[in-house]
Amino acid sequence: MSEAVTPHTLNRASIFAQAWPIMLGQASIPLVGVVDALVIGRTGDAAALAGVALGATTINLVFWTFGFLRMGMTGLTAQAAGAGDQGEIEALLVRGLAAGGAIGLVLLVLMWPLREIALAVFAGGETVTEQARAFVTARFIGAPASLAVFAINGWLFGLGRTSAALGLQLVMNLANVAFDVALVFGLGMGAAGVGFGTSGAEWVALFTGLALVTRVSGASPLTLARKAGRAAPFAGEAMTRLFAINRDLMIRTIALLILFAWFANAGARLGAVNLAANHVLMQFVSVAAFILDAFAFTAESRIGQAIGARSRPQFVRAARLTFEFSFVSGLALALLFWSLGGPTIDFVTTDPAIRATAHDFLPFAAVIPLIGMPSWMLDGIFIGATRGRALRNAGVVATLLYLATDFALRPLGNLGVWVALCSSYLFRAGSLGLYVPSLLRSLDGRPAVASATTIA
Repeated sequence: MSEAVTPHTLNRASIFAQAWPIMLGQASIPLVGVVDALVIGRTGDAAALAGVALGATTINLVFWTFGFLRMGMTGLTAQAAGAGDQGEIEALLVRGLAAGGAIGLVLLVLMWPLREIALAVFAGGETVTEQARAFVTARFIGAPASLAVFAINGWLFGLGRTSAALGLQLVMNLANVAFDVALVFGLGMGAAGVGFGTSGAEWVALFTGLALVTRVSGASPLTLARKAGRAAPFAGEAMTRLFAINRDLMIRTIALLILFAWFANAGARLGAVNLAANHVLMQFVSVAAFILDAFAFTAESRIGQAIGARSRPQFVRAARLTFEFSFVSGLALALLFWSLGGPTIDFVTTDPAIRATAHDFLPFAAVIPLIGMPSWMLDGIFIGATRGRALRNAGVVATLLYLATDFALRPLGNLGVWVALCSSYLFRAGSLGLYVPSLLRSLDGRPAVASATTIA
């Protein structure tokens, strides 16, 4: 492998150098959702916008159930890099691509029942549900590519190759914007056009990603599999560890997806206007989450390398530096959303009722970058440490507490919906925080190994 493991200095400059490409790439991810909302929102069709909101929630629920293909890949690859294990780094790439492609094909085959079950759960009304059905059908075409790209991104993040990951994300997002405009404004395909646009972009991203990992590794994934022997990347012990970690991450991801699906459905219960307004506001939350994830992903890589090197000082310093950057960024985003959120809402949608409702609840979306930051950072630390059980338990507890809060606050209408969502971030951070002492104790007394990271 060429240049797979390179020394990383652990200071503020190096953390920012690793994080800024992720930040740009992550910032462009929610812009896809913003563009989807903008393209449909500018048509003035509230039902179509609500349908895209409901369809996007359905797709997130199904696709991100397998988000472990990104998260587990990052932690395992970073640990292999920290331990200097080149063969395992190569094998992880092969395993991730094979698993992502295979699971995506299964999802494509099972599209009809998965779509109908998911849409039956939501209370969107007949018109909104039809729009959502068209969007979801189109999105499933991209399932194999989408899940394989999860694995590629996780592998690149684990190696700290954030510039390559940025390039991949930008290609996908630019392709999505181009396809959306062409299919919705050019061909008048509505919600279905938004779905087909994103699916097409995911296939473009897969082929781009395969070219990138070939350049990084010095050989194509197929060549790496042949080099190791066809069975080697899928050896029993390695696959057992991969799926043990990923099983817990899957449960955690499902719990959190239920949380956000419940939030969308809570808006749907209150009517299409509330559903659409909440969807517009969630674009602010998505922007914050994806930008702040730049530091969480950096923490995944640096914490994973510290675990692989068995170094408590490296672990503590990586956690502290990434937390510092995340706090400052969260505060800046909260202030930005508070000051510019109103004009942004007015630009995204032309519907007066949706605008008015979104303006009323903008303060809740604006404060989430601050109260959500600790939970996102702790996610990054525990993913890098591959502590799947802690992530699983915290995710389930936080979701159960959120559901209880939502039920208790239903008489407050959409106010209760947003208070419950904000509370969920506090539940997540508190639940994971309980596991921090045991994670630190696990590094005590462990002999350090040669590390690819130096502390300056």
